[in-house]
Amino acid sequence: MKRLISIATLVLLTAGASLIPTGCGGGGTAERDPHVIRFWHFWSEPGQKKALEALVREFEQTRNVTVELTELSWNDGKMKLQAAFNSGAPPDVIELGSDWVAQFSSSGVLLQLPGDASAVGRFVPYALAPGTWNNRIYAYPWTIDTRVLYVNLDALAKVGVNTPPSTLDEVVALAEKLHDAGTTGWGANGADAHRLYKKILPLMWTYGGDVLDEQGRPALYTPPNVAALELYARLARAGMIETQRQLDAAFLQGKIGMWNSGSWLLKKIDNTPGLRVQPVLQPGFGSQPGVSFAGGEYLAVSAATSNTQMARELVQFLTSGANAVRFCRAVPEAGFPADSVFSRDSSLVANPMKAVFARQLATARMTPVHPRWLDLEQILEDAVERVLLGEADPTQSLARAQQEAEALLGRKR
Repeated sequence: MKRLISIATLVLLTAGASLIPTGCGGGGTAERDPHVIRFWHFWSEPGQKKALEALVREFEQTRNVTVELTELSWNDGKMKLQAAFNSGAPPDVIELGSDWVAQFSSSGVLLQLPGDASAVGRFVPYALAPGTWNNRIYAYPWTIDTRVLYVNLDALAKVGVNTPPSTLDEVVALAEKLHDAGTTGWGANGADAHRLYKKILPLMWTYGGDVLDEQGRPALYTPPNVAALELYARLARAGMIETQRQLDAAFLQGKIGMWNSGSWLLKKIDNTPGLRVQPVLQPGFGSQPGVSFAGGEYLAVSAATSNTQMARELVQFLTSGANAVRFCRAVPEAGFPADSVFSRDSSLVANPMKAVFARQLATARMTPVHPRWLDLEQILEDAVERVLLGEADPTQSLARAQQEAEALLGRKR
């Protein structure tokens, strides 16, 4: 996702002077047809639209309701949602990325959803956190996905290596060996908003670090995080520094030995003749597995809806395991249902490469739940960029990032 709104806007949105109206009443919302539910979503590609429309039409047939679908793009969708809330005419049901939910739920514009065990006990436990604010549920997880390490087997063979790395020490040694042999050993995200943090966070988590501590205070300047950033910089020196899109393309062209990316590459790998690739779990230390990044799509109901019951039913219908797995079968890039019973459905893991992603979800984490996450994300990404540009070493850069985060949140360790 691209950075969609300015820091100034975010400050207003998440501080006392919220740009989004608060409260659970409809306010100045115009009267709407109670038999129409407006659902704004981000599945805009033809195959995605077809799969979503099929589920929605099925929902309509069993209820006296019409669901109006509106497609959003990741480029400006969040801005359109904010404008809709500001104007008092938000959609009834909203799709939100996992990193966005806290910003909306903390502003009071989302309807509280049932949070008892019968309603939320079916979900993967860590997927519940982004939809929770002040111990109340405001969004249900719909789909979840993660990242794994892709390895170019032919590149490894050229340097006499037959087995993909299983530890971070092996990853570094192999990346440098490939580099010395004239092959790009690693793909490193550089200045790539909303993507770079997804590459450094897994290393920080694997080392035992984090962005915030258990009390919600900034924890960027710690020995584990410094070690993680030192390792990322070392890998970058043995690799190619580019954007996610460019690195995906370079890997598919056989130009990169190892690359951490998502399941959207699987179909492209299958359609690339001669490319021998093996996805493996995020490497860790010794016998301990590495921790990967997990993201997800969430469904929420506007507090201003005039049809609370039907909007909630639509959310429950789409997030039910049986329907979510149908959507994920039709849209492989959606990942896996957030319903734990269906997250490893046999139809989704029949492909051995896809099965690696299902296993990785067991050792994956989501970002901290905080209404100022996008600001914290930028502070972290800026810290990594300074190191990659040679403007500071990891210790200096994270010390500065710690000060910036403390100033942002007004909290010190």
